[in-house]
Amino acid sequence: MSDFSEELIRPTTEDEQEEPRVPSGTGMCLPWLQKHIETIATGGKQEKDFAQTTSACLSLIQEALLKHQWQRAAEYMHSYFQILEDSDSNKRQIAPEIIWRLGSEILYYHPKSNVETFNTFADRMKNIGVMNYLKISLQHALYLLHHGMLEDANRNLSQAETWRYGEKSSSQEVLINLIQAYKGLLQYYIWSKKKMELSQLDEDDYAYNTASQNMLNHSWKTSINLCALIQIPGVWDPFVKSYVEMLEFYGDQDGAREVLTNYAYDEKFPSNPNAHIYLYNFLKREKAPREKLISVLKILYQIVPSHKLMLEFHRLLRKS
Repeated sequence: MSDFSEELIRPTTEDEQEEPRVPSGTGMCLPWLQKHIETIATGGKQEKDFAQTTSACLSLIQEALLKHQWQRAAEYMHSYFQILEDSDSNKRQIAPEIIWRLGSEILYYHPKSNVETFNTFADRMKNIGVMNYLKISLQHALYLLHHGMLEDANRNLSQAETWRYGEKSSSQEVLINLIQAYKGLLQYYIWSKKKMELSQLDEDDYAYNTASQNMLNHSWKTSINLCALIQIPGVWDPFVKSYVEMLEFYGDQDGAREVLTNYAYDEKFPSNPNAHIYLYNFLKREKAPREKLISVLKILYQIVPSHKLMLEFHRLLRKS
């Protein structure tokens, strides 16, 4: 990992070369830290050991990040990788996640960073921090999505989906479901594009049947990936909306209503005003009785009394 910032670190100036370097117990040299290192006096004797230098380095990285000094943070990060050699097993265990969080933040904002650099860093961190493989893979995929690299993101999620390490823990299971759900969102995006293409074709055209079948295949894959996640208590707005849209498109009104009702009323799920908004809009499209609409908006009123739908709530109450 020592080449993390080779492309990012500027050449050392003469002034910096004259500054003293802080040696560590493992032979690590940290430039620029001499005046910053905090020392601990033990029996009148100062100690500047490995743990202290890495701790000071971490503090300086955090300070640089807070000040948006990406170049300075990259320079300190170059040295902080030595934490992976710490003799403390607990520190070694949590080090990969800390390095990933700090490093990905730096690479996201550093003016000299690019997708290739980020990909290299992410792939190496997956191998070093195997316990964080799923989490890193998911965040890596989101980074790729942000840059419009849908195929790369999908490939990344597919690899993570089949990854296993030891016995599956409950946290791993949630992450796998989340990875599958994001893969489902990608498939939903493809499905939406095909839906738009389908709307521009004549139903008697041969291409219409082909496009319709392709849409059905993508909706089936998406349903599998989304269904598992939205049954786990949580706030899953984009996943629920995508799933319900497909159910409605294929005429499964009962299925869509069940999903939205559970999402809004299941006590295991956290209070979420959007869940009631989605249910209300669905019932409104179904031309549900006024009493049902009022009952949904009544709960929304208790959660967000200032929501714009309260105007409709007021009108419905007056009519009733």
